[in-house]
Amino acid sequence: MRLLNHARNAMDLRTTPVHLGLGSRAKPVEGFTWDPQVLQAYSAAVAADGAEGRMVMMFDGDGPGDHWESHPAGDELVVCLSGSVTVTRDVDGQPDRVHLGPGEATINPAGVWHVVDMEGPTSILSITATLGTDHRPRTDTPPTERVGTPGPEQAP
Repeated sequence: MRLLNHARNAMDLRTTPVHLGLGSRAKPVEGFTWDPQVLQAYSAAVAADGAEGRMVMMFDGDGPGDHWESHPAGDELVVCLSGSVTVTRDVDGQPDRVHLGPGEATINPAGVWHVVDMEGPTSILSITATLGTDHRPRTDTPPTERVGTPGPEQAP
């Protein structure tokens, strides 16, 4: 995984997310995967941006999400590009569901646990404050404790 200073060619946001950092910088994240070591390397590489750093990425899918997540450092924007999606938030132990169709968006507030369910083939775009992001496996009950993606303070 490495941050590129310039991208001269078109890139696919499904495989090459873009990090938005301090100074209005946009840097493609080459070699990004959801592997814990890559996530740690990414966190370390963008640590200087602190809570202001954001990742822009597209996801394609079909079916229920397999994990809950929370972004304590900032809000997350979720935009439905095609298909339909339901974002479920855990608000004080109660589910708060928002259904999105193409062109519609919602904001997941900082620190609120949420899960995304795609209803048929769907594409979404997210702009996420990644610092300290936590993930929990999906079960039939909302998450109650943190077990997360290491933030830069935990990176080797």
